[in-house]
Amino acid sequence: MRRPRLLLAVLTAAATLLSGLVAMPQAHAAIGPVTWSDEFNAAAGTSIDGSKWKFDIGGGGWGNNEQQYYTNSTRNVYHDGAGNLAITARRENPSNLQCHYGTCQYTSGRILTADRFTQAYGRFEARIKIPRGQGIWPAFWMLGGGTWPNGGEIDILENVGNQPNTVYGTVHGPGYFGGTAVGGNRTIGAPLADAFHTYRVDWSPNLIIWYLDGSEYFRVTPSSLRGNAWVFDHPFFMILNVAVGGYWPGYPDGTTQFPQTMLIDYVRVSAWQPDGGGGTGSNLRSALNSKCVDIPAANPVDAARLQMYDCNGTAAQQWSINSDGTVRAMGKCMDAAAAGTANGTPIQLYTCNGTAAQRFTLSGAGDLVNVAANRCVDIVGRNTANGAQLQLWDCTGASNQKWSRS
Repeated sequence: MRRPRLLLAVLTAAATLLSGLVAMPQAHAAIGPVTWSDEFNAAAGTSIDGSKWKFDIGGGGWGNNEQQYYTNSTRNVYHDGAGNLAITARRENPSNLQCHYGTCQYTSGRILTADRFTQAYGRFEARIKIPRGQGIWPAFWMLGGGTWPNGGEIDILENVGNQPNTVYGTVHGPGYFGGTAVGGNRTIGAPLADAFHTYRVDWSPNLIIWYLDGSEYFRVTPSSLRGNAWVFDHPFFMILNVAVGGYWPGYPDGTTQFPQTMLIDYVRVSAWQPDGGGGTGSNLRSALNSKCVDIPAANPVDAARLQMYDCNGTAAQQWSINSDGTVRAMGKCMDAAAAGTANGTPIQLYTCNGTAAQRFTLSGAGDLVNVAANRCVDIVGRNTANGAQLQLWDCTGASNQKWSRS
């Protein structure tokens, strides 16, 4: 949100592919307990909870030539008494506020958790009914602090009023910001403003996945960034706002009706757990047939091709998923053979060596992703027998790529 946004020719091929996927099974393998939430159940007309949020205030354009002045008034940000926070953009200026272009024409609200709450990794979700209209730009997003874009930006929800059916999810960082940001989108059959929807990201080391109403539509790993730096490995804070006008959405016209209100039912954040809560190790169980990832003959030799086998609780099936990206059992690491990244690359056991071939992340949806390849650990040929082998393959959401901890 915090940047000139000129074009949306920033979408990757992966976004186009994933936008057509149906809702995926939710294993919640690496998502822990709720660490922060606001349910917005305060009395009608009251302001935000100051222990959780603060205001951004001003009318300097916010780097995007926006037209509104953000206030801390309950005219713009208030509880509606029905379990929602309302952020309302109005065509008014009762206090003769001055904007970067002269006397302001609009007021609105922007709240953030900076200095109140930050977190690295986890699930960040809100249930929101967005506003509508030409030039209206609602957003739910996060910043990593420091000098933008070096600290990183994760846009969980953005919508521009002239594309009423489309949600955008985007990351910005050094070398990929503004018109070169990396993002994806989903378009549904009705305006998003017609109803409440849930907008979320599941963020783990080297992987961020976007969801609309629980259905994945986009993901990024370091390999998505065209050789630029991955800056999503430190705490971020959250922002909610409704902008009016700007380079990307354009500006209100005769069709735009005011006031326009974004309603937020809740914002909830959950922890990411490096070992899925499993401590020293636990099974990696397949959604295809409930068999477990196994070291053949419990013999941890280098280049042993990993297999599926009936779950038996032995050390050969006790895998720890660690914050350094390694997946370990019997003192060695899961490894993409020969540092391969292509479809069909064998998954094997190998001495831990810190290379990208041994960096994986388990998403909240149960995908075990090799971050160098941006591909999923997959059971070859959907084979359900003991001894079925593992490989890297494009992530499809199929059951032979879904894993849970037990």
